[in-house]
Amino acid sequence: MRKDNTIFFIPFTEPDHQDDENLQNYILLSIDNDSPEIEPKNKKVLPVSDIDSFYLMTEATFNTKFTEYCSKNNIPIHLFNRYGYYSGSFYPREHLNSGYLLVNQTKHYLDKDKRMLLARKFVEGASFNLVKNLKYYNNRGCLLDAQIDTIESILPEISKVDNIQLLMNVEGRIRKIYYSAFQDILISEFKFEKRSYNPPANPLNALISFCNSLVYTSCLSEIYMTQLNPTISFLHEPGERRFSLALDISEIFKPILADRVIFKLINSKVIQPNDFEPKLNGMYLKEKGRKKVIEEFDQKLKTTIKHRQIKRNVSYKRLVRLECYRLIKHLTGDKIYVPFKIWW
Repeated sequence: MRKDNTIFFIPFTEPDHQDDENLQNYILLSIDNDSPEIEPKNKKVLPVSDIDSFYLMTEATFNTKFTEYCSKNNIPIHLFNRYGYYSGSFYPREHLNSGYLLVNQTKHYLDKDKRMLLARKFVEGASFNLVKNLKYYNNRGCLLDAQIDTIESILPEISKVDNIQLLMNVEGRIRKIYYSAFQDILISEFKFEKRSYNPPANPLNALISFCNSLVYTSCLSEIYMTQLNPTISFLHEPGERRFSLALDISEIFKPILADRVIFKLINSKVIQPNDFEPKLNGMYLKEKGRKKVIEEFDQKLKTTIKHRQIKRNVSYKRLVRLECYRLIKHLTGDKIYVPFKIWW
């Protein structure tokens, strides 16, 4: 609920609260909750300045006051259904418009050579980070030399292909080899034969899909805080009803934000097979499993490292914003884009 420009989180269970006309004037978002009612002194205060996105991970009811509030305060809303499947985003009106950047972003998409240059950069950065993950675990006794050597033998093809489809095929082959190493990295009963989507065929595929959705929405939130247009992309084909630039940028950060979170959750036995359930001919995370993943993912975003260029500590979340800024400099002709690559 909102009052005096502050958001409070209070789970109500008593019908009297839901029917209270005065209270309804303040409610922005409501869900059915079986938790005991929280005493007012224990309610959670959420200062609007500390909120950069809302993630709705359950069925919820909200009104136009909620969307108006988010739009006014430049807060995107990311929606997931009851199975943890990403449904879409409410993207507030753009507040950092730049006609100059929009024109240049469009020109880079329309010019085949300029588009291919950026598309190759995204695949190059993603592939480097995938190999970095494999080398990290190879140094810890996982015996991944075969996968590393195979991927490194494919990397030169990135600079040779001359169209997007061929480039996507190269990227797909690299990821297929990368995923084949999961069985050696994961020290648990989780089995992984191949990547499957819509629906995920087993728990590990469900976990990968969920984490990838979190990376995508995190990238979308960071794009919103820049002057970039999220619908004009270079590696992925722009289309209707999707923010394809977030798909481009998320390719670089999936190995860092999604895969490393997955490896940690499974190898430390935080995520167990009983955190999943079969639904709709597929496998999905239960609510308790999603909470575990979100907690670890959020902690990952907050983790800081010493940045080589700017010589100060920055969070993983900030790295995504910095990637957007690097892309902007390339589009405006200030500096050639160099994708983020893990150095630690």
